[in-house]
Amino acid sequence: MKHSPERAGKLSETTGLFDKEFKHHKGRYILQCTLAMLCVLAVLTVLNTLSHGIAIASLGASSFIAFAMPYQRSSTARAMIGGYTIGIMTGTVCYLVSMLPEVSSVPYLEANRHEVFGAIAVGMAIFLMVITQSGHPPAAGLALGFVTNGADIHSVIIVEVGIVALYALKTLLKPALMDLT
Repeated sequence: MKHSPERAGKLSETTGLFDKEFKHHKGRYILQCTLAMLCVLAVLTVLNTLSHGIAIASLGASSFIAFAMPYQRSSTARAMIGGYTIGIMTGTVCYLVSMLPEVSSVPYLEANRHEVFGAIAVGMAIFLMVITQSGHPPAAGLALGFVTNGADIHSVIIVEVGIVALYALKTLLKPALMDLT
């Protein structure tokens, strides 16, 4: 299995177009990618999330982490669920602040509120994830999405339920998974 520490940091040793392990584990690669696809399909179907595309797009990136890197730190409950909670909080707070009437009265912010508060949300999310050891890159993207597209309670619930379901499915299937990266 490739969840050993010596597999980490081997990017500089990569040669060729395809992972050399693919040749020996074709079935495992195909199985894990198929499991990821089926789990995402199940989550999206149950949550009926198509109208919340931006809010749930980060779940696609999280499915890569969960199913291609199941033994990495960013695939733990602390990172996946904690990171999303931080992304939701920072994105929602920054969105709400950006909508304040006082913000509209500041000349630069009036025309650039999404850019400014989106950047603040990403920076805050990264900072909070790093200091709480709950780093999950897609959650920083979620914070940005909440600022640029709006944060509402329905989107928050969909995303939080979605990441918990994705993590639960990954945990259930973890004995059959290996790190593919």
